[in-house]
Amino acid sequence: MTWIKICGITNIEDALETIELGADALGFIFYEKSPRCITKETAREIITSIQHPAPPERDPAKGGASRIQNPESRIQPVGLFVDELEEKVNEITSYCNFDILQFHGDETPDYCKKFPQKLIKAFKIKDKESLVNIPKYEVDYYLLDTYSEVVPGGTGRIFNWNLAKKAKEFGKPIILSGGLNPDNIIEALKKVLPFGVDVSSGVESSPGKKDHKKLEKFITKVKSFKC
Repeated sequence: MTWIKICGITNIEDALETIELGADALGFIFYEKSPRCITKETAREIITSIQHPAPPERDPAKGGASRIQNPESRIQPVGLFVDELEEKVNEITSYCNFDILQFHGDETPDYCKKFPQKLIKAFKIKDKESLVNIPKYEVDYYLLDTYSEVVPGGTGRIFNWNLAKKAKEFGKPIILSGGLNPDNIIEALKKVLPFGVDVSSGVESSPGKKDHKKLEKFITKVKSFKC
């Protein structure tokens, strides 16, 4: 099964819908220039809610339990940072209790070695030269996103997926990102066969707010894919 991460979570409603649909990870962005940036307090509140579900709400008129608002889940919260100070990463990671960190900027291999958590290092892919430095990073996962001179991610544009296939030769699990949406995800999976996929803008109604119909369509297609 392809690992599924829904990034740019900003509210509990989207988090709960993502969990119910069966995704594997939620991404919380701590980059102030991102329209999906979240405070550590809000992120912790969401994470606590999904990890320690409340009892089911009951409808006395029906004599039974209604839909559980905070379902039990093993979903993985991921903290995303862009060229952040080590001290601040550690502070937010400890406060929110992240087991997985994602670095989406120009962090060096030495910088990445400072953290004991599982690491996802993102690389902005433009051409073959974009792959040169990837093997220098001793991290757990390589995430491949579309190159942009303006923003570190969330461009809504795809890149040459043949380059993603080439990156698989480096021996680390590849997470495919960049312009994925319900309409192109099957083509992407067939072309790359990645370990996982990461989507944000492709399942949104506006930055930071997920479109639950797009979210359902995307996750359903990924989960139904068989290579």
